Amino acid sequence: MTSTDKTPSKPSQNSKSSSSQGFTHGMFRRFASAASSHLGSPSAFFIALVIIAIWGLTGPMFHYSDTWQLIINTGTTIITFLMVFLIQSTQNRDAKAIHLKLDELIHAVKGARNHLVDLENCTDEELDELQKEFSDLRVRYTHQIELVDDKGEVKKVLQQTKKVVHHKARSKKETSQA
Repeated sequence: MTSTDKTPSKPSQNSKSSSSQGFTHGMFRRFASAASSHLGSPSAFFIALVIIAIWGLTGPMFHYSDTWQLIINTGTTIITFLMVFLIQSTQNRDAKAIHLKLDELIHAVKGARNHLVDLENCTDEELDELQKEFSDLRVRYTHQIELVDDKGEVKKVLQQTKKVVHHKARSKKETSQA
């Protein structure tokens, strides 16, 4: 992608293996997305409750046997195991899409710091350093003011302002001119 072209180019898929792999990935992505959507619905939750209720009600009929317990344990274990992969796949895809959207916004905004693009691939140390930088900015650009409410109680509020240092320097300059 060039700096003037804002649409990303699609990767080429020349070989049969990459084509079949793309097909498999596409099928899995669609399946995972649909499964996550359906299994996260209120009706799926209700169905799960009904299954558990039926299982619980059949306990006396099967004398609460080991086989009766094994059925629910095995079923829930298998479903949980498979759902981990489906949910993780969906979350990975959603996170990637969100990161790309944020990267595009950073790229499109004039004056934005373009080095913030692709932060998800930074080391933990780099992220910690950047987080400290933003914490310092927050402290520098905010100050605490006290407000008195209707009951006469003092409330402390953080108000965003221009640089406090700049404001103090301007105030000193005005005081010295007077």
